[in-house]
Amino acid sequence: MTDTDHKKYKNLLNEILELRDETRLKILLGSKDLQDEWHELEEKWEKFYKDADLAKSGQDITSAFGIVGEELKNAYKRIKGAL
Repeated sequence: MTDTDHKKYKNLLNEILELRDETRLKILLGSKDLQDEWHELEEKWEKFYKDADLAKSGQDITSAFGIVGEELKNAYKRIKGAL
């Protein structure tokens, strides 16, 4: 992984963390559907976070890391916007 890739994924990770924290604070007041979606996202987040170190070991994993990261980021944004 290049330094540029590393910085890109670190920024993505930080953006997801911020969105996740903001959304978590509001989710308790959200609808049951959003709470269910939150729990599904949390499961994906845990896998994503554990696999983050693997992104350093190969291009295919790095690409997959970016795709999943963008999906998580967009889902957290959607939930946050719905609250």
